[in-house]
Amino acid sequence: MFNMTRRRLLMAAGGAAAAAGLDLGLGPAAAQADDGQDDRARRRADSSVVEWNRTLLRIVRTPGAQPATVHATRSFAILHAAIYDAVVSAQGFGRPYVFRVNAAPGASAQAAAVQAAHDTLVALYPSMVDSLNSQLAADLAGLPDNRARAAGVRVGATTAKLVLGLRTGDGSAAAPPALTPGTAPGEYRPTPPGFAAAVFTHWPAVTPWVLDRADQFRTRPYPALSSSAYADALNEVKSLGQDTSQTRTADQTTQARFWAASIWNYWNEITQSTVSGHGADLFTAARVFADLTLTFADSVIAFYDSKYHFRIWRPVTAIRLADTDGNPATTADPAWNPLATTPNDPSYPGAHSVVSEAGATVLTRHFGPREHVVVTSEALPGVTRTFERFQDIADEAGLSRIFAGVHTRLDHDAGQRMGVDVARFVLDPDDGLTGSV
Repeated sequence: MFNMTRRRLLMAAGGAAAAAGLDLGLGPAAAQADDGQDDRARRRADSSVVEWNRTLLRIVRTPGAQPATVHATRSFAILHAAIYDAVVSAQGFGRPYVFRVNAAPGASAQAAAVQAAHDTLVALYPSMVDSLNSQLAADLAGLPDNRARAAGVRVGATTAKLVLGLRTGDGSAAAPPALTPGTAPGEYRPTPPGFAAAVFTHWPAVTPWVLDRADQFRTRPYPALSSSAYADALNEVKSLGQDTSQTRTADQTTQARFWAASIWNYWNEITQSTVSGHGADLFTAARVFADLTLTFADSVIAFYDSKYHFRIWRPVTAIRLADTDGNPATTADPAWNPLATTPNDPSYPGAHSVVSEAGATVLTRHFGPREHVVVTSEALPGVTRTFERFQDIADEAGLSRIFAGVHTRLDHDAGQRMGVDVARFVLDPDDGLTGSV
C-alpha cells in the first residue's frame, strides 16, 4: 500500500526537483506575491482556466471516458495543480504547490497554463488527444508566436510532467478490494435493486494531496443504534425519503432529483460561473481552482476512509431491518424503497455533504459568503435553482440526499463537519492557498 504522508512526499519531490534544477514549493500555494503583484496579477480577465475545466467536465461526463475505479476528483486536482504551478513559475510570483520551474524572463503565463492543461489531460485521457490538441492549438494561436510563448510552453510542459509524476504510484491504480457484506445490525451490505458490490474500496489508501493522512479528519463514531439520535434520523428519512412519501413536499422532491448527479461536477460549474462573473485574471482563476480541486480530492479520500472504517448500513437496509436494531422507536418496513437509487457504498458520512461544505468553504474564503448563483443540473435538465449564499447551496445539496432516501441527517451533519475541516486545512496560511479575490 502506498502510504506516504504529504510532508514526506514533498521531501521526496524535493530530491527530484533538485535533480531537475527546479525550485521546490512548500505546499499548496499560499499566494503571497511580491511587491509587483498588483501590476502583474491584475491583467485582463482570462477564461482559459475555466475553459479547460469545462473540457474536463465534458470528458468525465462522456460514457466510458473516466476509468471506473479512478475517482474523477483526482483528475481535476492534477489538472489544476499543474495549471497553477505553471502560472506561478511563468509569472515569477506566488508559492507553487510543489514545483517552481525555472522560466525564461517574460515567459507567457497564458501559454504555460494551456500547455500544462493540455498535457495533463492527454496523459489522463489519451483517447481524447485529437480534441485536446485542437483546443491547445486554438489557445496558442491567440498568442504572439514569439520567445515568450515558446518559453511558456516549455514551462507548462515541464510542470505537467512533474505533477503527473508526483501522482504516479499514489494508490489510485490499485484494484479495489472486495468488501465482505455485513450481517450484524448497523453493518453495511449491498443495497437494492442491484445489490452491486461496494465501490472505491481502495480510495482510503490513496495518498492525499494536502492532508497528512486519510483519517486526519475521520468522523466521530456513529451513534448507538439504540439511541434517540439514531431513531430520529432514521424515522426522518423513512418519512421524507420514501418513493411514495406523502410528507415530502414538491420542492423537496425537486431538490432530491436536482442534486442527483456527481456533486463535484456541480461545484466545478458553480466555480466556473463565479470566477467568470468576477472577471478573475489568470493567476486568480488558477488559484481558486487549485484550492477547490485539491480540497475536493482530499475530501473524497477522507470520506471514503470514514465510510469504510465505520461501514454503516444505508437507510433502505436500516428501515427494512429495523426490527433487528434493538431500538423500540424504530419500526421495520420490509417493502420500503427510497426515491433515488442508493449509491454503492456505506452511508456515513454523506459524500454530497462533505464535498458541498468543502466547496462552500473554499468559495466563501475567496469571494465572501454572499454570491448570486444560478445552478443547473445534469440530472434534471432545464431546471435551475438560485441562491444568494454559498452555504445555502451546500445545505440544500446535502439535505437533498435525505429527501432522496439515501442518507440520514447523521450522515449529513458528519459530512459537513468533515468538509469544513478538510477545506480549512487546505486553506491554512501555513500550508494552503489563502487570500480573497
